[in-house]
Amino acid sequence: MKNKILIIVLFLFVNQFVSAKIEKDSISRFTFQKMQLLEDFEDDCDACGCSASGGSMGFSSMLNNNFVGLRYFNQSYTSRDGIFANSPWIDENFNTIQIWTKIPITEKIQISALVPYHFHNRERSTGTENIQGLGDVSVMAMYSIYQTQKDSTVFTHKLQLGGGVKIPTGKFEEANNTGSVNQSFQVGTGSWDYLLVSEYVIKKKNLGLSTMLNYTFKTENQKQYQFGNQFNYASTLFYLFDLPTIKLVPQLGLAGEMYETNKQFGQKLPDTAGDILFSKFGIEAGKGDFSIGVNAMLPINQHLSNSKIEANYRWSVNLNYTL
Repeated sequence: MKNKILIIVLFLFVNQFVSAKIEKDSISRFTFQKMQLLEDFEDDCDACGCSASGGSMGFSSMLNNNFVGLRYFNQSYTSRDGIFANSPWIDENFNTIQIWTKIPITEKIQISALVPYHFHNRERSTGTENIQGLGDVSVMAMYSIYQTQKDSTVFTHKLQLGGGVKIPTGKFEEANNTGSVNQSFQVGTGSWDYLLVSEYVIKKKNLGLSTMLNYTFKTENQKQYQFGNQFNYASTLFYLFDLPTIKLVPQLGLAGEMYETNKQFGQKLPDTAGDILFSKFGIEAGKGDFSIGVNAMLPINQHLSNSKIEANYRWSVNLNYTL
């Protein structure tokens, strides 16, 4: 009943914003066998689905199979304040607070959703620039097409496929792109974007490896601007410490993002494609119906916007309640 109510509330919430834009278990619930580990799913591309904002902070909890929670994450960038080779470098901070949830529909189907609120700032030569507002809401369904059934199997396997949509509930301001290299300084893309995602998890007792691939198709918005399609990949090694009073899951891995060229009026824009590889590490702890997680990402190699944008770091913290 709680799950049905949450689905109805979520639908009404999303429908309201789309219309406006158009004009109880104890700690045993944290069992290792029930982990869904959609770690590194490229939710709404974090800041706005654009070329420098990236994803891979994760779409799901490591401990909570079905949950509702609150997450904050920060991304730090340095970029050219202008289109010329001698344009000054400026600092940019992308901040997001999300309501996120994962709700089971059937034994094999789950619905996930993100409702983000962004507040970004950057230090330009003309002064500090701030933007804030509701971001693009994302909704996705995952289907489990294969899962090992025997508990006695040395290795257990799980393969999931899914898809979703990013709804243009966030505002796109064309003026934010004027005279700046970083086209990602937005709270929304202004476009309907579509996602395909796959994940494979292999485990042996308390040790496991999660591998993810996903692709985002981005469409043209009403301002005739189109962000480039995005490909994400990641692999995360994790281990469960099942302690008497708490569950701990440290994780370590790699995550990569590749961005195609942005377009405006159907024409390709220079210095808008790129790729980046991150190291990532974190830990999640669970007790009772609650869990808390902390994650961080540091760039290993990057080539964003013809090296006119540099990612410095990303980090996040989340608090979840198990449904």
